[in-house]
Amino acid sequence: MMLLAIDVGNTNSTFALHDGEHFIGEWRCGTSRSRTADEYFVWLDQLFRHAGFTASMVDAVIISNTAPKTLFNLRSLSERYFNCRPFVVGEPGCRLPVEARVDNPAEVGPDRLVNTIAAHDRHGGEIVVVDFGTATTLDVVAHDGAYVGGAIAPGVNLSLDALHRAAAHLPRIDVAMPPSVLGRNTVACMQSGIYWGYIGLIEGIVTRIGAERGHEMRVIATGGLSSLFARGSEMISAVEPDLTIHGLVLLHAYNLQLSGTDTHA
Repeated sequence: MMLLAIDVGNTNSTFALHDGEHFIGEWRCGTSRSRTADEYFVWLDQLFRHAGFTASMVDAVIISNTAPKTLFNLRSLSERYFNCRPFVVGEPGCRLPVEARVDNPAEVGPDRLVNTIAAHDRHGGEIVVVDFGTATTLDVVAHDGAYVGGAIAPGVNLSLDALHRAAAHLPRIDVAMPPSVLGRNTVACMQSGIYWGYIGLIEGIVTRIGAERGHEMRVIATGGLSSLFARGSEMISAVEPDLTIHGLVLLHAYNLQLSGTDTHA
């Protein structure tokens, strides 16, 4: 079975092909609420062909979506061009193998639940998944794989943009690990404040989570800036850039098993 796993974030969307054993292709685009099913297909079809694949190879689709206005067109893409009804995380037709032990499970972003599934599969429980996305999220996975809550902070780039817009004399800068904590010019001061500020945020929240749960928490980082921030904290024990996509593959296989479908068909 050839699976197309789609992870729609607030800023970027990832499309990955999985052949039942391995990822064989992965592509990204900016998340756009106006992109039609036809436009998605033309873009994907060209990339598929460039990599030696064809659209006819896809016979299953699963979607994690944090930008709801894109879902109609992605569903249309799946049904019109891949001749299948997609699994959509968070909808009744897509069952989860983990429990969300929070006040309102429906409020939890689908990407956070999928990350929980993937992180528990790879690392077990009592961990914190830190996702450096449009928002910086910290999600706690219990020993039995359940999602038990977390924390949400502004994303790194959101903070930089806000700083640039609100302070007339501060320039727009790139995120980087500064050579020292003590900055000696404006750019170095901003880089230090952002970089070490977020390191302090992560380490501080994880330490408090561990104290509340009575466990030392392992930290798994994902998202575009995860490798950069992992360099600055010994608390981050692993970087998993493909965590959400891996979770989507696991979730698809789980739902096929529930329905009695052969995952290798």
